[in-house]
Amino acid sequence: MFASAPAPFFTDRLREFVLHWLLRWLVHNERHHAHATGPFIVLAWIGFLGMPAYYSIWTYWFPQEFESLALRLIGAALCLPALAPGRLLRGRFVHAYLFIAVTYVLPFQFAFMYLMNHGSAVWSQSLLIALTVLFHFRTRLALSACATGTVLACALFALVGEPAFMLSPTVLEQLPIYAFTIVAVSVAKAGRGALARAKLAGVAHGLASVSHELRTPLISVEANVRGIYRRITPPAQASEADWQAMCEAMARIQYEVRHMNHMIDLFLLSASAVQQQLEASEVISMREVVESVIRRYPFAAQAQRDAVSVAIRADFRFAGKHELSVVVLLNLLRNALKALHRAGKGRIRIVVDGRPDTPRLLVIDTGCGIAARQLPMIFQRFFSYPTSSGAGIGLALCKDIIDAWQASIRCTSRERGYTMFVLEFPRVAAEPPAH
Repeated sequence: MFASAPAPFFTDRLREFVLHWLLRWLVHNERHHAHATGPFIVLAWIGFLGMPAYYSIWTYWFPQEFESLALRLIGAALCLPALAPGRLLRGRFVHAYLFIAVTYVLPFQFAFMYLMNHGSAVWSQSLLIALTVLFHFRTRLALSACATGTVLACALFALVGEPAFMLSPTVLEQLPIYAFTIVAVSVAKAGRGALARAKLAGVAHGLASVSHELRTPLISVEANVRGIYRRITPPAQASEADWQAMCEAMARIQYEVRHMNHMIDLFLLSASAVQQQLEASEVISMREVVESVIRRYPFAAQAQRDAVSVAIRADFRFAGKHELSVVVLLNLLRNALKALHRAGKGRIRIVVDGRPDTPRLLVIDTGCGIAARQLPMIFQRFFSYPTSSGAGIGLALCKDIIDAWQASIRCTSRERGYTMFVLEFPRVAAEPPAH
């Protein structure tokens, strides 16, 4: 009886490990790639392993009227580039590859197999599942892939099958079900997006309201400090040390007010970024962005400023928006300074490196680092660690901005060691059209 006790414990620990690893892997790919590419990486693994497996199932275990090893091998081959996304899913051909692969793997292959098997129960349900998966991608991609794949499947079936079957009741009675599935999935997806946007808008409105409410009393406090400076004179009974201490206290008050005003500017900038169009509309020098951020950041003391160094290996220009690029770097610098404060040590290095084929910006700090279990979730909206450290929109906003510019952002870290954010940008040759 006692000998069997460790088995459930071991099983639970194994399940917990597998789920945790899977979550980290999914978030890792979602973080490193475009929103449409992330789900396809998961789908590619399923397709690469599932296509040969289901060929065996439908050929030997539960034989169907029609099966094609060639079609399945082509589908598996199209999934291959997504199995090594860091090496193969790069550059301007990603979107073309994504469209071709999604179109073939989902609507074309499933619709053609459905027709070739004369609408059997297995393939009518399989096609329904394929459409459900397809419309979890972006709606524009899903609609174009669905239309293209279905037309190609019907055209091929007209050449090798029985064209009249496409107008039979077996096929036509399924169309309302497929149409309802497409509409239902699209509406549910739009509802989730609207809820997230509403929450973001609420956070942005709250930031803006709080910022405006704080600014007026802070301006009043600063004006009073200036008035005290002008009117007060050292009293005869006070020592020079007393007077010096009072002057230092006033200077600290004035500094804190100015610091808070700078932080309010950052909050307002972030709040406006949440609600505006993120697409690139100008070409910007990364050196100018870094210098602007260092110049305007409200460092708490000279020692904090001295902890930040900038290395310009080679300047580069990228397609974006200057105001939003400042928001991104301000957020990264603020997080790095907070990491130094929590650790009680460390330095920050900002590196502009335009020499590689893919120009990049590095923000490196040797502060407290990020725990391995937290690292996969740092770009999730409303996630913050520690929980009292903020609203959890800073890094998520950074990723949304970077994604909108067809660039990438990723993070590596070791707890109590270092944290490094790597931002990579496609090279630009000319000014992008203004939006």
